[in-house]
Amino acid sequence: MIPIRDDNPTRRFPLVTAALLVANAAVFAYEVSLPDAEFVAFLNTWALTPARLAAEPFSPAVLITLVTAMFLHGGWLHLGGNMLYLWIFGNNVEDTLGRLKFLAFYLATGVIATLAHVVVSGPSEVPLVGASGAIAGILAAYLLLFPKAHVLVLIPVFFIIELARVPATFVIGFWFVLQLVQGIGSISPAGSGGVAWWAHIGGFAAGLLLTLPAWLARRRLEKRRKTRFTTWR
Repeated sequence: MIPIRDDNPTRRFPLVTAALLVANAAVFAYEVSLPDAEFVAFLNTWALTPARLAAEPFSPAVLITLVTAMFLHGGWLHLGGNMLYLWIFGNNVEDTLGRLKFLAFYLATGVIATLAHVVVSGPSEVPLVGASGAIAGILAAYLLLFPKAHVLVLIPVFFIIELARVPATFVIGFWFVLQLVQGIGSISPAGSGGVAWWAHIGGFAAGLLLTLPAWLARRRLEKRRKTRFTTWR
């Protein structure tokens, strides 16, 4: 399933979501413009390498890569997939949390996701890049905040592409189950095939926990409204 759009309107333009999308695209455009040697040096400087973090956990130059790695991507499909999910689901989360809280949420879930990957992978020398952990956090937030929303998706069936409107809970739930299955499989000696599945899982879990206060506040507000309309006639 490839999501195209959701049916959730926003009250205002998602400025932070758009800015993050532009920033990721601009960094990737810069990446692909570099000669091979300069690209490798750029990656070594700004990507997150678990072995470096384990060796120098308090080094500012290493700690900053927890954030900068979120703006690097390994290819057009990697970037395109992440930005598609960011645009479809991020705008509503930003609308609910507010711009500054959403930016803090995005960065926090991305960092926690990276740390989850480091814990599972150990001191690997393979650099980690991508916004997938933060996107996973956004999906978790959307799941909590908009459980009744629907998403228009593309479903490839052999050589035919079908359009379907399905519940967002199904789209996001299916996505998470896939990450969980692949993540458990990646612990085996065969490895993960180059995908940081546990960053996705960690980002999703962080997104659920960090969204709980907003979800509880919304539930309390809805309960007060129901009580008021039930009591006064």
